Amino acid sequence: MRNIKNSKGFTLLELLISAAISIVVVGAALSVYLAQHKHMIVQDQISDMQLNVRAGMQELSTKIRMAGYNVPTGLDAIQAYNTNPDSIVVMYDTELLEGVTINHAMPQPSAELRCDGDISPLQDDQWAYIYNPTTQSGEFFLITHVQVAAGHIQHNTMPLSTTYPVGSIIMAMEASKYFVDATTDPDHPRLMVQNFSDTPQIYSDNITDLQFQYVLSSGATVDVPPMSSMIREVVINMDARTERTDEVLDGDGYRTRTLQTKVMVRNLGIN
Repeated sequence: MRNIKNSKGFTLLELLISAAISIVVVGAALSVYLAQHKHMIVQDQISDMQLNVRAGMQELSTKIRMAGYNVPTGLDAIQAYNTNPDSIVVMYDTELLEGVTINHAMPQPSAELRCDGDISPLQDDQWAYIYNPTTQSGEFFLITHVQVAAGHIQHNTMPLSTTYPVGSIIMAMEASKYFVDATTDPDHPRLMVQNFSDTPQIYSDNITDLQFQYVLSSGATVDVPPMSSMIREVVINMDARTERTDEVLDGDGYRTRTLQTKVMVRNLGIN
C-alpha cells in the first residue's frame, strides 16, 4: 500500500493541457504546410504561364523573321488581320526543294507533274506551290502521291486552275496562321497554329490576347499594312494568364503577364 501511494503520474488537468498544446502545435504546423503548399502551386502556375508566353513569342518571332524568304511574286509574305485578338499568316520558302522544275508540259490541269530534280523531301498529303516564272503566277495544291524514282507528283483531288509549261517551278512553301482560340474552351484560351487548311493545333495554353502592329517603310505604324512588302518591323504584344484563379487576387482572380517584342523582317523590301 505504501508503494502504491508513493507512485507518481499525470493528473487529468495535466493531460488536458498537454492535449491542448499538441493541438495548437499540430494546427500551426499544418497551417504552415498548407500555406507553403499553396505558394508552391501558385509559383508553378506562374512558371507555366511564363513558359507559355515565352514559347509563343519565340515561335512568332522566328517565323516572322523568315517571312518573305524566296516568296514568288503574287504572294503576300505576311497577311494581317485586325480582329481583336489579332491573327497573322506568315509565308516563306522552306528550301526543302532545290531546282525542281517541270520537264514535260501538262496536257490538262489534272495531269501529274513530271519533274526534274530531287522530290524525295515531298510527302503524300503535303501542300506545295507551282510557279510559272514567265507569267509570274502560280498556285498551291495538295500532293496525293509522290513517285520519287520516276520524278512524278500527283494531285488527284485538286486539279490545277491551268496547265503549266516546262520550266515551271515546284516549291515547298510554308504558310502558317497564328491566332487565339477563346471560344472552344473560354476558361482556357490558347495560341493556335494552322498550316494551310489543316486542322489547327495548340501551340501555347492560356494565351488570352494577341496584338500586332506593323512599322512601314514610311515610318508609319499601322494595324493592317497596305502591302506586305512595305513592312519593316512587326510589334507583337501577347497576354497570358495562369491556369487557375487565385482567391487572394481582386478582379477575375487570374495572375497575368504581358510580353512585347519587336521583330525586324529581314526578307521584305530588300530589292
